Amino acid sequence: MNYQTISFEVKEKLAWVTINRPRKLNALNAEVINELQDVFHQIKNNESIGAVILTGSENKAFAAGADIEELTALNTQTGKEKMLKGQNLFNLIENLGKPVLAAINGFALGGGCELALACTIRLAAETAKMGQPEVNLGIIPGYGGTQRLSRLVGKGRALELILTGAIIDAREAYRIGLVNQVYPAEQLLTETEKLARQIISKAPLAVKAALEAVNQGINLPLNEGLHLEANLFALLCNTRDMKEGLAAFLGKRQPSFQGK
Repeated sequence: MNYQTISFEVKEKLAWVTINRPRKLNALNAEVINELQDVFHQIKNNESIGAVILTGSENKAFAAGADIEELTALNTQTGKEKMLKGQNLFNLIENLGKPVLAAINGFALGGGCELALACTIRLAAETAKMGQPEVNLGIIPGYGGTQRLSRLVGKGRALELILTGAIIDAREAYRIGLVNQVYPAEQLLTETEKLARQIISKAPLAVKAALEAVNQGINLPLNEGLHLEANLFALLCNTRDMKEGLAAFLGKRQPSFQGK
């Protein structure tokens, strides 16, 4: 597929996906959503890709939100359809089976913040700004923000951000646990790639199982989550990667994982 609003490339098992609408501050219009849906399906089915970095073009925005012009045409039916389509994409990203690292290089507002929330890990430039300002438009977050934000930073902080429409800087986002790390803008992509490649060096099946255990288990009662964890652990015991990892440890060498 020839993408018009995003760029996509793979370098040594690491996929780079960049939203590329700089004149619109990388706002998430229908075309962006469709193209992201397509590219993440490709990534999910490509066994050679071990991790993804998702970012925005230039330095002003990761994704400044939904495209306001599209919102003006919505009614009850089309509004629900649009939100469900976005939620479907963000669920795909969250449950990709591979880590997706958000390199938040500028504004991540509204749908852009929700996109970051769907990612596995969020790293921000010092210049980044984040928030869910939908109440200022007479709406609420619809791409999962009311659900993921509260699970990530807690009910009270999530409600404060959503109800006030406040926009916070990267340091405050780090303080409340919205982002994992903050870097000078010029170091953001380098540091994000460093972390991504550290994860890629680990056993792929173990990474996938860990993602599933956390993503699914967080919504389960503790005893059910523990049962899920034990089942996933048991499945890994029959993999070549486990045998290779143990042999490498005992032999005091670096493991060579094959994802089998």
